[in-house]
Amino acid sequence: MKDVKYERKLSYESGQPYENFVRLNLAYGKKRGKNMKEEYAIKLFDEYKIRTKWDLEIGDYYYSVIDVIAVLTESKNPRNYWKVLKKRLKDEGNELVTNCNRLKMPAKDGKMRLTDVATTKQLLRIIQSVPSPKAEPFKQWLAQMGKERLEEIADPEIAMQRSINTYRRKGYSEEWITQRMRSIETRRELTAEWDRVGVNEGIEYAILTDDISKAWSGMSTKEYKQYKGLRKEGLRDNMTNMELILSMLAEGSTTEISKVENPDGFVESRSVAKRGGNIAGNARRELESTTRRKVISRRNSKTPNFLDE
Repeated sequence: MKDVKYERKLSYESGQPYENFVRLNLAYGKKRGKNMKEEYAIKLFDEYKIRTKWDLEIGDYYYSVIDVIAVLTESKNPRNYWKVLKKRLKDEGNELVTNCNRLKMPAKDGKMRLTDVATTKQLLRIIQSVPSPKAEPFKQWLAQMGKERLEEIADPEIAMQRSINTYRRKGYSEEWITQRMRSIETRRELTAEWDRVGVNEGIEYAILTDDISKAWSGMSTKEYKQYKGLRKEGLRDNMTNMELILSMLAEGSTTEISKVENPDGFVESRSVAKRGGNIAGNARRELESTTRRKVISRRNSKTPNFLDE
């Protein structure tokens, strides 16, 4: 394909089974064209190639199912293996897997051809159904995640401590971790308030979060992530200390205004969210005027020590 230029980079994180899988011990390439939303990559798992496509709208990769089946089973005919497996899953009523999309991806002959693809969630379910030694590490990881989730429901402090330990392993400073834990509590208080006034979780939470974000930072959550060069990563895990502080001010202000005004549901809460965000937005602009430095930063967790600066 003459219009494709590949940049090769290696990424690996030991001791993190899920990340190892999602990253697939990867080397990746980006298709650079007019539509930057379409990015194709060849990910490497051992010596095997797995075709992927990043979808900006859903914030996830699409993986070629045939390629993954070939890796896990070493079948001489992975296409037929997947056909039989898909029929079995369909007969079992598993719509999550059988509703896999079909996308055009680069084939061996260099042409773009339709193939079955799966999101990360769908792919993990497919892996559970493959009787292969190579699938066992991922099955074990899924079982462990389920066990840990039950523990966290019974004792939320366990989840908090696991988060702290994860941030430490990734190289975040103690000061940053403290701010991050505070931001989690501030967010929890905000969503509890939204629930109290009748805001529905899901799309309404997302819209209100965007209202707050635009008011204090000038960008929606998606725009903010793009500005920092993020894909699946969480935005707050990539904020500097000052960005976290202003984000907390915006959400904390929204919570306090809501408690006083008692908005009725989603529509009235939008005005509250914008005004709460504006309080932090005004603080940001005054700080930038005084220090002559921009608060909104492109820094991210690839270099977590820079988030303290």
